[in-house]
Amino acid sequence: MLLIDGHNLLWAVQKAGEGAESISDVQLCWIVGRYLKLAGESGEIIFDGTGPIDKSGFDNITNLQVLFVGRATDADTVIEQKIKVCTAPRKLTVVSSDRRLRDAAGARKVTAVKSDVFWNDILKQLSRKKTAKEPAEKRLGLSESETKQWLEFFGLDE
Repeated sequence: MLLIDGHNLLWAVQKAGEGAESISDVQLCWIVGRYLKLAGESGEIIFDGTGPIDKSGFDNITNLQVLFVGRATDADTVIEQKIKVCTAPRKLTVVSSDRRLRDAAGARKVTAVKSDVFWNDILKQLSRKKTAKEPAEKRLGLSESETKQWLEFFGLDE
């Protein structure tokens, strides 16, 4: 399970550049969701504030819950609280470059990954080409009945 400091990751992505300067929070969440699906992971991304009025862009993102904490608190406080109450801290990874969160993670033996490192991993994973699975017939050859069908089709049957 990943806990992601949303604005911290967004800032790291925009700082990295390479066309990502204008990436939105919605676009970021969809990219992270694709990455999590590929990695077989789940996560929660937590943003400061109330977010956009229309949050429908965040609907149906695979493997990722999106949370806007509102005005009464901030994302760091919410993430710290989630670290404290986690019943399996060694299975948790916190994504943030914020020292406060990295220290809180370290105190509970939670893995902490800096936002820029996490973003680079996402880019690397999503840029890998998927190799198509070879059909078993390629290695095993055709069955006798398939061979007979092809021979008949081409008029080569005896």
